[in-house]
Amino acid sequence: MLDLLLNGFVTLFVIVDPLGLIPLFLAVTPGVDQKGRIAIAMRACLLALAILSVFALVGLSLLQALGISLGAFRVAGGLFLFWIGFELVFERRKERHQKSADRAVAENEDIADVAAFPLAIPLIAGPGAISAVILLSGQLPSVIGKAGVIATIALTLGVTFACLAVAHRIDGLLGATGRAVISRLLGVVLAALAVQFVADGAIGRDHVFDSRHLVSNRPQRFVELRRRCHDSRFAVVDDVGELVGMQAEVDRHHTAAQTESGEHCLE
Repeated sequence: MLDLLLNGFVTLFVIVDPLGLIPLFLAVTPGVDQKGRIAIAMRACLLALAILSVFALVGLSLLQALGISLGAFRVAGGLFLFWIGFELVFERRKERHQKSADRAVAENEDIADVAAFPLAIPLIAGPGAISAVILLSGQLPSVIGKAGVIATIALTLGVTFACLAVAHRIDGLLGATGRAVISRLLGVVLAALAVQFVADGAIGRDHVFDSRHLVSNRPQRFVELRRRCHDSRFAVVDDVGELVGMQAEVDRHHTAAQTESGEHCLE
């Protein structure tokens, strides 16, 4: 689980791109003193935390209600994240975000409103971050897993707040060249992670278990698993919900699984 959470943190950090947000944050808060900017950054990060946490908790259920499998969402989300990585490498994302920032400054009379738009949405909790959170929560469906996902989101936004709180100092330290180099490197990392998401979704590999440890809480599932064992030494669990209480089901259905699958699964 720690490996998945670490992967999720890296993905979220790259998508949110706190260093890339710094010039935009300074652009949407002209004339605001240091205390005011800290307050705006805190509000924006708290709003983003609430939004991403909601999707972490109910995003997978929403997909299931719409009849969208996690594998399909992996492919779609992976392609979307790959495009974000592409934009980071070629600095197209910066131009798009700059347009959102300029529009927010022109439309909002109250400077405090920029905490909600465009900072919280879409610069921090944008479609890319939401997709990454749903993908991560799909890999960790248990209660402990969900708590870990929310903790990962909080850690990412904590780092983001720290960067925005001292935005003027970091901006002067890195400069335009430093930010461009870091954004391009992070874009390459995100593109690689996105390709892995697409590959996992394309082959339907939500979670793979050795056939000797297959379990199920429905009799018909054993028939499906037995059929899979004829074709492969490994069986793929398509339903993420089966992971909940998986270890307890191993002991309960071990005898039944051997009776149904027999020597086919052992081969």
